[in-house]
This record gives sequence, structure tokens and C-alpha cells, in this order.
Amino acid sequence: MQSTNVTRRSMFGFLAALPLGGVLLSTMFNQSAKADQPKMEAALRDLQSALNNLKAATDDKGGHRRKAIVNVEQAIRQTELGIKFDRRN
Repeated sequence: MQSTNVTRRSMFGFLAALPLGGVLLSTMFNQSAKADQPKMEAALRDLQSALNNLKAATDDKGGHRRKAIVNVEQAIRQTELGIKFDRRN
């Protein structure tokens, strides 16, 4: 009878731990998958580099440089929002 009680306690402990283990594993895999966005992060770095180059350029090129700066700033913001969205969902 004693081994039956030990087996029941062991089984109960195992079953009680299953939901917690599932939540921990799910969270771990979900965060690593969502945090890993190499293409979006590379695009963000490229956009930031382009913005720096545009800002360092001379003259306004008939207003086109200023418009390009605004467009790249908007692209940076949209890329950042896309990364944040993907990490939350």
C-alpha cells in the first residue's frame, strides 16, 4: 500500500506541474520567436543610416532632400511600430 501512496503523490505532483511547465515553455518560445526579427531590424538600421546620410547632405535639392527626410522618418516610425506589433502578437 505504501508504494501506491508514493506513486499517487508522485503522479499528483507531476500533473499539478504540467500547466505551469506548459505556460513557462510557451512564454519562453513565444518571446524568442517574437524578439527575433532580423529582417525588420536590418531594415530599421538601413533606414536610420539613410536618414543620417540625408541629413548630412548639402543643399536642399529643390525641396526633395527635405521630403526624403520626412518620408524616411515616417518609414522608421512604421518599421518600429511593426516590430512592436509583432512582439505583442
